[in-house]
Amino acid sequence: MKQAQGITEQLKAENALEWVGHLGNIRACAREIVNKEIIFA
Repeated sequence: MKQAQGITEQLKAENALEWVGHLGNIRACAREIVNKEIIFA
């Protein structure tokens, strides 16, 4: 997911707050996928 959204270590070094926001979005998406496909299947 990080590669698909273009999140790099360079972004982490240049703009840590934006990097954290992107990772939070990935975490939320992953949680939604798990809930949909495993828990509520």
